[in-house]
Parts: sequence; structure tokens; C-alpha cells
Amino acid sequence: MKFSIRLLYLYLFSFVGLLISIIGSIQLVDLGLKNYVFRVSEYTYYVEPTVDGKQTMSKEEMEKRNKEEQSNQRKRQLSNSIAMILVGVPVYLYHWKTIKKEQKD
Repeated sequence: MKFSIRLLYLYLFSFVGLLISIIGSIQLVDLGLKNYVFRVSEYTYYVEPTVDGKQTMSKEEMEKRNKEEQSNQRKRQLSNSIAMILVGVPVYLYHWKTIKKEQKD
């Protein structure tokens, strides 16, 4: 096997694409396990807005705000995971197929 900068580039980007895909998949599995298997609720605490020391939001409004933020956080994680997989897999496949094609020649 002949060493070249091009071959190093192909292996490096193939590795990067595979790594990105694996990280995205791990995040996706983590999100699924948290939401559907273990039912983990990520608790976030927001300081209640006050005016002159008096609360401006009711407890129900604060709980609703926290639930919406948790839902938004899950959506952000899901979209990030899918994006990593959608970018990583083609990068990996293209570079790996190129390596295999050049080894045959």
C-alpha cells in the first residue's frame, strides 16, 4: 500500500464522518432512552420575575414555561442529532468508497 497525502486525507475525513455519525446516533439513542424508557424529566429552574419583590407569574405559568422549555430542548437535541447523522454518513461513505476504489486500482 502506497502512502500519500491524498490517502491520509481520505482516511482522516472518513474517520471524521464516522465519528460525527456515531456521536449523532448516541445523542439520538440517549434522547429516546430519556423520554420513552426511563421517563427522565430534566428539571430546569428559572428565577421568577418580580416587580418590587412581588411575583409577576403564577406557579402554573412557571410550570408551563418550564415544560415548554424542556420540550424545546428535546427538539433542539433531536434536530442536532439528525443533522449530525445526515452530514456524517455521506461524508464517511464517500471517502470510504473512494479509498476502496483506489485500493482496487
